[in-house]
Amino acid sequence: MTIAPFAAGTAAADLNTQRLVAMKASLGTLSAQIGSGRTADTYGGLGGGRTQSLAAHAQISALDSYIAAAGTGSTRVALASASVQQIATLGSSTWDSLVSARTGTGTAARSTLQQNAAGQLGGALDALNQSTGGQYIMGGRVTDRAPVESAARILDGDPAAGLDGVRTVIAERQSADLGIGTPKTGRLDLSGTGASVSLSESPSSDVRTQFGFTIANVVSANPAGLSVALQPGSPSTATLSFASQPKDGDIVRVSVRNPDGSQDVVDLTARAPGRGGDGTFTIGADPAASAQSLIAALAGRTVTGVQSASPPGATATLSGGSPASATLTVGAGLKAGDSVQVTVGLRDGTSKTLTLKAAADTKNAGTFAIGASPADTAANLRTALATALDATARTDLAASSATRAASDFFAGSSSPGLSPRRVATDAAGNATGYLADPSGRTLIWYKGDDTSADPRQTATVPVSRDQSVAIGVQANEEPLRATLSGLAVLATTPFDDTDTDGSRFDAYSGRLQSLFKPGDGQPSVQGIAAELSLASAQIDTQKSQNTATKAVLQTTVDGVESVTTEEAAAKLMTLQTQLQASYQATSMLSKLSLTSYL
Repeated sequence: MTIAPFAAGTAAADLNTQRLVAMKASLGTLSAQIGSGRTADTYGGLGGGRTQSLAAHAQISALDSYIAAAGTGSTRVALASASVQQIATLGSSTWDSLVSARTGTGTAARSTLQQNAAGQLGGALDALNQSTGGQYIMGGRVTDRAPVESAARILDGDPAAGLDGVRTVIAERQSADLGIGTPKTGRLDLSGTGASVSLSESPSSDVRTQFGFTIANVVSANPAGLSVALQPGSPSTATLSFASQPKDGDIVRVSVRNPDGSQDVVDLTARAPGRGGDGTFTIGADPAASAQSLIAALAGRTVTGVQSASPPGATATLSGGSPASATLTVGAGLKAGDSVQVTVGLRDGTSKTLTLKAAADTKNAGTFAIGASPADTAANLRTALATALDATARTDLAASSATRAASDFFAGSSSPGLSPRRVATDAAGNATGYLADPSGRTLIWYKGDDTSADPRQTATVPVSRDQSVAIGVQANEEPLRATLSGLAVLATTPFDDTDTDGSRFDAYSGRLQSLFKPGDGQPSVQGIAAELSLASAQIDTQKSQNTATKAVLQTTVDGVESVTTEEAAAKLMTLQTQLQASYQATSMLSKLSLTSYL
């Protein structure tokens, strides 16, 4: 600090000079405020208001980022919602077509269903490949490539690479279920000796557990004329094992049988001790201990098969159990009109009852002729039963097989161990079970991310400091897969408009309708659309709130940093008048002499 020199008699002049300099500085400040509309050019110039200004600017900057993110998120969720709605519309349209053709109001449309379904499958896949800003939005966290393959590759695979499409997978499964012989008996053994007809499930544990019909019940209306000896079967037991110790993250897909006879798959991930949770099993001290841990994770469910990558090479060995069988013996008391009902179970949990009636001849369908002897009658019964099994195998069993095969195809994943299930065959072409490691045989239709337990969480939009909205979608979500499965089955299955094809069409239609319109409480495409709609509403609501908050903060900033031009101009005019008067007074005083004063 410098102390100014003091000269006697100069205090008043010095004070006046300082006042003039301050007034001139204020004049410059007001002129600058009028020109810029701002209180000061630096935060220091705001005085005590600088803290309030800095805090408000920080909040406005954060709100700007949230508002921008909401704009981007709104665009993405709107496109995703439109894609999902498109698939829902395609599924609903196909459902309506099936109902129309099935009820007789549109029977002429049967022959066009296949072609229409192929086009609708392509439309659904195009919707799933939607993108914005160079990023694909239906592949979870994977945004740099299209999440799904084209319709042509999904249907027919990639022959050059040795990868089969859904058409081959369906045909393979139908052959496994129906059998390769003629007539098609659904892998049941049908034989007869003398006056008896025998029907039994396969002696192979794998075949009777996985493929074809099961024998649910056989009832005779006249036991005295046609007796029935029914031997219920017992399920085989699966022994699980690993060829090598699984590593943390290895996935094992287990096939299980439900109480109604249908089958599901359960995916379980190997985890190190202490890292368990839902959908996991604990890695044991050795492969045997890990297999026991896998069994424990299944909580008593009946295992029918298992698959994984190799390593760890999971296998399920089926043993024990016994096949169900029924023996029908023709007696002397058989009369025309007497009937026998054979109920067979299917692998989708449904059943079909075949009714055969004794008659003088076989002019009517579903009858068998009473012959000259019980042996002749038994032979006629065996032929009629073979015909009934063949008809049911080519309709209900084929439809059940096709829908389950398509579901398996679309459940396939690029994750090790999760390729679509494939059938193992012997040298004669007979299906003997499922492959333990089916990798490298089937086209993987979905190429996006499938590691998240919640597809919505694969993409989030931060809309405030404490809130993010989940807007992710994966093309392989269960409801979307169900719609694609139904379209794929229709696209690979021709129908005609004849009455004789009515039963087959009804069998397919009934099962496909449940894929396009699931029952109450089941996941649906409309459910995904509803979740996206809710997310969009949350984004819009928070965006509006952020915009309103920003406006309030901006008002606060303007009050601190901005000036009113009129007020500043008034102050400037006043200051100019004061400064001019001060200059004049100073000038007059500077010219004042003793003579002038006197």
